[in-house]
Amino acid sequence: MLTINFIPLKTRTLLLAFLLLCITKGFSQQVRSTVDFDKGWHFSLGDVPNGENINLDDAKWRTLNLPHDWSIEGEFSKTNPAKPEGGALPGGIGWYRKTFTVPAASKGKMVYIDFDGVYQKSDVWINGHHLGFRPNGYISFRYELTPYLNYGKPNVIAVKVDNSAQPNSRWYSGSGIYRNVWLVTTGRLAIDHWGTYITTPKISRQSATVNLDVKVRKSEGKVSPYGIKTIIYNAAGAAVASKTNLISSGDSLTTVSQNFTVNNPVLWSLEHPSLYRVVTQIVANNKVLDEYTTPLGIRYFDFDVDKGFSLNGKSVKILGVCDHHDLGSLGSAINTRALERQLEILKDMGCNAIRTSHNPPAPELLELADKMGFIIMDEAFDCWEEGKEKYDYHLFFKQWHKKDLEDQVLRDRNHPSVFIWSIGNEIPQQSDTSALRIAPELAAIIHSLDKTRPITTANNDPSTRNKIIASGAVDLVGYNYNWKNYPSFHDRYPGKKFIGTETTSALETRGFYQMPSDSTMRWPIRDTTKHKMNKDNTVSAYDNVSAPWGSTHEESWKVIKKYDFLSGMFIWTGFDYLGEPTPYSWPSRSSYFGIIDLAGFPKDVYYMYQSEWTNKTVLHIFPHWNWEPGKTVDIWAYYNNADEVELFLNGKSLGVKKKTGDDLHVMWRLQFEPGTLKAVSRKNGKVVLTREIHTAGEPAKIELTADRKNIKADGKDLSFITVKILDKDGNVVPNADNRVNFKINGAGFIASVDNGDPVSHDPFKADYRKAFHGLALAIVQAKQKAGNITFTATAAGLQSATLVLSSK
Repeated sequence: MLTINFIPLKTRTLLLAFLLLCITKGFSQQVRSTVDFDKGWHFSLGDVPNGENINLDDAKWRTLNLPHDWSIEGEFSKTNPAKPEGGALPGGIGWYRKTFTVPAASKGKMVYIDFDGVYQKSDVWINGHHLGFRPNGYISFRYELTPYLNYGKPNVIAVKVDNSAQPNSRWYSGSGIYRNVWLVTTGRLAIDHWGTYITTPKISRQSATVNLDVKVRKSEGKVSPYGIKTIIYNAAGAAVASKTNLISSGDSLTTVSQNFTVNNPVLWSLEHPSLYRVVTQIVANNKVLDEYTTPLGIRYFDFDVDKGFSLNGKSVKILGVCDHHDLGSLGSAINTRALERQLEILKDMGCNAIRTSHNPPAPELLELADKMGFIIMDEAFDCWEEGKEKYDYHLFFKQWHKKDLEDQVLRDRNHPSVFIWSIGNEIPQQSDTSALRIAPELAAIIHSLDKTRPITTANNDPSTRNKIIASGAVDLVGYNYNWKNYPSFHDRYPGKKFIGTETTSALETRGFYQMPSDSTMRWPIRDTTKHKMNKDNTVSAYDNVSAPWGSTHEESWKVIKKYDFLSGMFIWTGFDYLGEPTPYSWPSRSSYFGIIDLAGFPKDVYYMYQSEWTNKTVLHIFPHWNWEPGKTVDIWAYYNNADEVELFLNGKSLGVKKKTGDDLHVMWRLQFEPGTLKAVSRKNGKVVLTREIHTAGEPAKIELTADRKNIKADGKDLSFITVKILDKDGNVVPNADNRVNFKINGAGFIASVDNGDPVSHDPFKADYRKAFHGLALAIVQAKQKAGNITFTATAAGLQSATLVLSSK
């Protein structure tokens, strides 16, 4: 390998001119193509003998586009082997086949198929040839198709997905090719799969050092000397640094190292996630042979024993949530807009971090986090050699953990949003001596590929019995729950660094309230002889119920907020998710843990965090004001940027309340009488905000509101339509449960419906939904043609509503 900087000046100038000429002349001749391979698959639910056979007639199979989750299309049942804890939906075996043609012009090139994720135990064949097996349902993987293709003629790819051995997950997993698939074509000389590694070892306001390793793969034949040219572009598209290396190596794998200086770098931060693009080309013989883009966010961070976390030299509290991978009523099938909506809702709350519980995420999550400014804890495993469910990953850990972890790190290590690697969640072996062997091995695998990020595990027993912590493999000591022990962390682990890997586990049903609100409950109750939970499987939406191992939102945040050395928290969870319906089981089929419900509607505690985690001025009062006459009702208010809140009922003051000490809300207890509640927040005697709640009358009409009225006609984009049941005066009717029927015409279709009710067994794939506490949701998906979409909602006895969307 020759680096141009070490060649005599005259020769260097000529070589650079030559390579620039090559790039200019050859740009239109680039070889690499990455094609969306999601469209036009055939699917059959159930095992198919010899389903890989190229001559099998699949004409009567269902035609669909990926990503696809067949479980979400099924019926909820207590008898489904996934159990309510796994979402109470069916698993099974499914087959996918696709017939496609590779042009004759591609002969002599390398052709690959990339799967972002298949749940689970996938086998893949091309033209009857078995390419491989991957048991892990969350890992991305690639197969080479080149030797087995018929160029210019039909080819058949077949995928068997086996999710029949249940239970294999403690939450809803989904089933199928639920992430995107890509067909990648390169030349015989190309940058390898996940073949770049970028680091920024020195950063100041004046300059940043950027190091790039490029792995080049030569498939066969002799190779003439070639150039590796890299240009770094800023967010505006201007080139800010470049480097060219001449390579003479004929090895099948060659790693080229390049170093750059970016002057006056714009740092990636949570508020301003500025991104650079690093574009690397292979050039030779007047042609660009390959081009590969690597994301770059220039930032530096630190976890300090006493001061906690800092980003770019500024102290920052990690305000995170844990989230599973499902997208509510859409199931596990990845959709970028659905994921973006979740992140927008969290960002508006003040959340700045996501833990990918408990598996590698979809690539789209990291791409969005890079752009939107989130800290990611990228988690690998929910178990090691000892399992939590009969058929979970422990059956494959010994054989597959190294490959899976390597693939995760290689795929994700260039994302600036990834700050922490987690090698396990509540590992059953955390108190076993086997952890002294396994944890260092996993850490060594990560360190062999990335030394720039700390490693942690999420420990539900973070005591000194914990052998993972004792092994020295982790850089951050992760606490799951145990909130009363946070202040004494350094007594237990002097000189160590803290992260709240999983906190809280508070429980709420959106829109349901149970008095008195100042009595804290831990559910599920172990002694049911003295205390009972609710027969209708509801949980009060006041922040006064948590799981026995957890704490309320306020209990958790008060402690994390108080101590600098507590670097941050990841709340369980940001969104409700399918499965794990603690504190209940059937007929519940989804969780109560979320700050936001399954449909994406915030619960009241969302506004507590918004008042604490953002600079937005907040005044949120609850509950609703529809009760039995004379009933004693507790009124809570979350507020900020004000000294006090005064509450009025039908014009009469009920007094002024002020937060004192570490209070996070104020409360009034009063007798219900119909009318209007009004809250006024003031600062220095001046009104800051006013909020009113009215006693609602009978349901009279439907209101439709779309999060986006203009969507892309790409077959994937979504519009989320909120359905509200209103009285004649426009107030949401808080207990309305009217069945709303939907009709759609034009360039879109109904992808799914929901209402946030964790007990509902109505299908998600439907053209109707009952309201839940006055709200429902319909998700409209664009077709692949432009035009208007007319969406109409009707219900018996109610004024209907129509909304027109545009798809372009």
